[in-house]
Parts: sequence; structure tokens; C-alpha cells
Amino acid sequence: MKPLALTLALTALLFAMPAVAGTPVNINTADANALAQSLDGVGLAKAQAIIAWREANGDFDSADQLTSVKGIGQSLVDRNRESILVDAAKPTKKTRPARPAKANTASTDD
Repeated sequence: MKPLALTLALTALLFAMPAVAGTPVNINTADANALAQSLDGVGLAKAQAIIAWREANGDFDSADQLTSVKGIGQSLVDRNRESILVDAAKPTKKTRPARPAKANTASTDD
């Protein structure tokens, strides 16, 4: 009975552990297999769609641009953000909309 209890306890512990983030992958250089293995929710078909989009449109500028690929939504990008690289240096950050320039309110009457 003790081996069974130990096995059940270890199994429960394994499932209770938080998910490990995927392996960082450069979406501008990776092949389909690397994309499928590194990104959660991306199988071979979506990985091939990423590559097809990249070949047709050029390199991705940000992780958020992946939503332009059919079958990839914002939630998939957000879930994998820490693993998505667009250059060799670092994971992508969420892009923010440009802030409008402030109008100059100073009067210049001569």
C-alpha cells in the first residue's frame, strides 16, 4: 500500500506545480518544429502559418503582430509573450499605442 500512496502523492504534486514557461524562440528565424515545440497552443499547422505569413510579409516587428496570422489570437500571444523573441536579445514587450503630442499652449503674440 505504501508504494501506491507514494505514487499518488507524487502524481498530485506534479499536477499541482505551476506550468513552466516555454523555451524562448525567435519568431523571425525559427523553423516550424521549433515554433511548435516552444509556444504553448501552437502546433505544426499554426507554426507553418506563422512561417508562411513571415515569408509573405517580412519579419515580425512585435509579438502582437502574430495576431495577423490566421488562427492566432491575442490570448495565445499573451500566454506565450515571455517566450516570443523578435530579435536575439530579449523577449517582446506588449506594444503600447503612441501617445499624442501635447499641444503648445503658450501664446506667441508679438
